[in-house]
Amino acid sequence: MRRDDRSDEAKAYRRLYNTRAWRDRRLALLSAEPMCRYCKALGRITAATVADHIVPHRGDRELFAGELQPLCQSCHSAVKQREERGGYHSAVDLDGYPIDPNHPNAASRTNIASEAK
Repeated sequence: MRRDDRSDEAKAYRRLYNTRAWRDRRLALLSAEPMCRYCKALGRITAATVADHIVPHRGDRELFAGELQPLCQSCHSAVKQREERGGYHSAVDLDGYPIDPNHPNAASRTNIASEAK
């Protein structure tokens, strides 16, 4: 049996995921958009397996009903969690520059481009 290390608060709202409405909503999203959005933005083709709440709900039923995005398990468990904690996406483009304008090093591309002129 799998151990649940979630906080008591998280355990309380896990029941929202055990409803028929949630399962139907998740299936509809993954059927309509079967590829991970984060991977797709980086040019990778990866099947989505998670219906992720774009705005974390943390038990708020109104936010739980909010917009979803399809993600692979890897992006949901690592990239999205870092993004929520840090406030920016850590992915980079082919040149190694951050693709998220909120990334603290995003200004580097702008500075280099203006220096080259």
